[in-house]
Amino acid sequence: MPEPIRTAVLPVAGLGTRFLPATKSIPKEMLPVVDRPLIQYAVDEAREAGIEHFVFVTGRNKQVIEDHFDRQFELEVTLQERGKSDELAQLEHDKLPPGAASFTRQQLPAGLGHAVWCAREIVGRQPFAVILPDMLMQSAPGNLAQMVSAYGEIGGNILSLSECEPDKTNQYGIVALGEASGPAFKITRMVEKPAPADAPSNLYINGRYIFQPELFGHLARQEAGAGGEIQLTDAIRRLSETQPIFGLRYGGRTFDCGSKGGFLAANFAYAMERDDIAPEFQAELDRIRAT
Repeated sequence: MPEPIRTAVLPVAGLGTRFLPATKSIPKEMLPVVDRPLIQYAVDEAREAGIEHFVFVTGRNKQVIEDHFDRQFELEVTLQERGKSDELAQLEHDKLPPGAASFTRQQLPAGLGHAVWCAREIVGRQPFAVILPDMLMQSAPGNLAQMVSAYGEIGGNILSLSECEPDKTNQYGIVALGEASGPAFKITRMVEKPAPADAPSNLYINGRYIFQPELFGHLARQEAGAGGEIQLTDAIRRLSETQPIFGLRYGGRTFDCGSKGGFLAANFAYAMERDDIAPEFQAELDRIRAT
């Protein structure tokens, strides 16, 4: 049996420039999809998968993320005094247990690989997950739970994959799949943003990963890749020389909330699955269409 996955790294140091001016003072990870911030969806997905320790790799002006998972006594007292038991129960559910969250700083915007490397001392010599919070996954069970289940069968390193439109491969990291291994497939090739004519498939890495700790040794080389940044994909390629890298097709919907279109689509999808919101929301949409 492979060593269980108990720790997840969540890189949240990005500037969120595609959402300016909204993200000038609010981290993009705190932008709400309906009534919950993106970062909360990521943590909920991880908790469902059995994650017990959350390592947030932060940057400047990200203190509000730490505050979000802490207690706010004034708010709790006010809710209690006003008889808001449902809201109080939701806050209690969302709060992480003492010692379950660690925060480390990425001082420079040096790339995703660098952000993951910043968590090395906290993660230590154990397998771990990486979750990109701006990639929102809608399914039951969640994406990471599906990955952890596959990991229990095959171990190793696993990348979650979604399908994109064939003419949009130049927006993603695309993979080629080899022979099957249990519920997953061995990844034989990774290409960063290939032209549609050159893409080996239309399967892209969707922001969920399970890694063995040897990945940190490759990230430690601090070699700059595309854009002059330390790329996670480059370290995965080097890791694949000594360990297998598997791809698992994700059975659910993926929303790229780093883009405005994906963010709006996520709000629509999540609103329409809520019994307390969908009827009113649908009525508003109908009125908009009628004008």
